[in-house]
Amino acid sequence: MIMSHNHKNQALIQPVALTIAGSDSGAGAGVQADLKTFAALGIYGLSAITAITAQNTLGVRAVQEIQPSIVAAQIDAVMEDMGAQAAKTGMLSSSAIIEIVAERAKYWRLRLVVDPVMVAKGGEHLLRSDAVTMLRDRLLPLAEVVTPNIPEAEVLTGRSVRTLREMADAARAIYDLGARYVVVKCGHLTSEPVDVLFDGSWSTELHAERIATRHTHGTGCTFAAAITALLARQIPVEQAVTATKRYVTGAIQHAQGIGHGHGPADHFWLLREHLQSDDLAILFEGK
Repeated sequence: MIMSHNHKNQALIQPVALTIAGSDSGAGAGVQADLKTFAALGIYGLSAITAITAQNTLGVRAVQEIQPSIVAAQIDAVMEDMGAQAAKTGMLSSSAIIEIVAERAKYWRLRLVVDPVMVAKGGEHLLRSDAVTMLRDRLLPLAEVVTPNIPEAEVLTGRSVRTLREMADAARAIYDLGARYVVVKCGHLTSEPVDVLFDGSWSTELHAERIATRHTHGTGCTFAAAITALLARQIPVEQAVTATKRYVTGAIQHAQGIGHGHGPADHFWLLREHLQSDDLAILFEGK
């Protein structure tokens, strides 16, 4: 009874979201980026790690998958005790991991955002080719939102995507696989970054300014995590996606240039301008 009481109080105090993804030692992508995004948007973040990667802004050096049973145990542990209003998936890497995540997501009736991570920024493959079918058949039908970039949309649909019209067609095709909302992210396809949101009836173009920077590591993870955070706040999907587009654009614009390669975005840009050195005085002066 005490556990149940605490669970209810926590849900009232702060929304909770879960990330099921790989760990990035450089903390620009994966679970670390997701937890930063959750925190920046006022969400208490939980995690289930699917793989450990040794990587930095220059690339991925090594990957160690986590046993599927341990992935399931992580999900069950946090859901039994703390629960989550929304969850996202990132790097799942193998058929066995995808299968167990789909099983647990269905069991816990997770409100799910699927980021179909396939290739790292440096070109390293993060999803085995034999796992694509499992992702398409088992996980996408459970997704409330799926957020592929152009290469991922091409793999999921088996068709070339080179224009805005083809982005919209790809979004419809992915919707037909079972996802309830699809956001196809354009990357550098067009002169300005235009994403396409399809809700089953209408396609909406989401525009933003092009920012000249190489510091975009982890922005795909961040995009999906921000949608998840806003869904945990009970924001409608269309509004959550639109707000996420603005948030990620700001995070890229305020990137600090950390590392010697593709640096991470600034997940806390919304808060940073309000956190001046004087604000820390309370920690040292007891005010």
